[in-house]
Amino acid sequence: MPIDILMPALSPTMEEGVLSKWHVKIGDKLKSGDIIAEIETDKATMEIEAVDEGVVSEIIVPAETSGVKINTVIARIIGDDEGEGHAPSPAKPVPPAVQNTITPPIKATEAVSPSSVNAEPANNPIAKPTNGERLRVSPLAKRIAAQGNIDLATVKGSGPNGRIIKIDVINLKPNTQTNNQSAKAALSTEAPSVQTIEGLPYAAGSYDIQKLDGMRRTIAKRLTISARDVPHFPLQVDIEIDKLLEARKGINIQAEIMGGKVSVNDLIIKATALACKAVPAANATFTDEGILLHHNADIAVAVAVEGGLITPVIRKAETKGLLQISNEIKALAAKAKAKKLMPEEYSGGTFSVSNLGMFGIKSFSSIINQPQGCILSVGAGEPRPIVKNGQIVVATIMTVTLTCDHRVVDGSIGAEWVVAFKGFIEEPMSMML
Repeated sequence: MPIDILMPALSPTMEEGVLSKWHVKIGDKLKSGDIIAEIETDKATMEIEAVDEGVVSEIIVPAETSGVKINTVIARIIGDDEGEGHAPSPAKPVPPAVQNTITPPIKATEAVSPSSVNAEPANNPIAKPTNGERLRVSPLAKRIAAQGNIDLATVKGSGPNGRIIKIDVINLKPNTQTNNQSAKAALSTEAPSVQTIEGLPYAAGSYDIQKLDGMRRTIAKRLTISARDVPHFPLQVDIEIDKLLEARKGINIQAEIMGGKVSVNDLIIKATALACKAVPAANATFTDEGILLHHNADIAVAVAVEGGLITPVIRKAETKGLLQISNEIKALAAKAKAKKLMPEEYSGGTFSVSNLGMFGIKSFSSIINQPQGCILSVGAGEPRPIVKNGQIVVATIMTVTLTCDHRVVDGSIGAEWVVAFKGFIEEPMSMML
């Protein structure tokens, strides 16, 4: 009896992913634990393993297919005894959940009605193969072939189980059809060289379209919801960091002996965690059932990666030394950039830190990373004139902005947290107590 292999849910929030690569092919024998495919989510690329033993009989969703919903059947296997001496059985029709991801989408400029795409061309003898076998072909490919008078029996399909899809018809070589010129003319409206987006005031050819990957779609969706649904407010303060910079020099003398180095950002994360313990009401999450007051300061650190942003988490940061925090951030950042983070390494943070100081940004405010109650935005430290004891002097000043979810953190609580954080930064020795 065939066994379905389903698209797995690799994190609690995952709804769909990209089946980026298959490590097996039809006819391969599998045993439990074998790596069969790579799945790309909005956060990471992960390998999936076989659970059951048997022979791969069908690969339903091809590699590099995006938008595959969780629990979609992506392949099937049969037992060794069923597959012994028999060719793999023909694939069943592709489930509706992945049908549109296998047939390349219609371009924004294509004027194709739904009925014309799904309907079979009337009186279309070229849609039947000459050898009597059933021809597997997508409706759109069939329609394009009919327009170009292309004999589909001579087209080799690149879709699942040899299914002919749109690109197979478009990519015909000149010598495969005697009437190829008319076919190309018919296809010219289906594969325009210049894409346009309806409703936008930009001339065709004045821009390129970069495809949205899973990470960018998720960022857009989550931050839109957060900005719209979370009532938030910013609190901004200037902090003198000369003592912090001097303390860092001394810390790194010892850290280098141990083979490490502590950054200003490591000190900021430590101060953030300690401020969360000093003002636990700010280390909280709003829910309809009540406000969650977190026992530990699990600090999510924003890391820029290709195509977006990810926030690996330093667990119980208030309990860790600066060198340990530094080493963990370096390791997590490297995994994030390689898209190898596990879900438990980037989910479950209680408070976020985003630092753009290294880019020279003086100050900014961030959108809250739900379901957390606060996010700290850190700007660059720079020499500025300030007044001390009635005299104008120059000091190194860093501007930080705390964005608070007003449902859980009131202005007074947010201000109390900012005061605590500023105290740890301006008197760094207090972090050692």
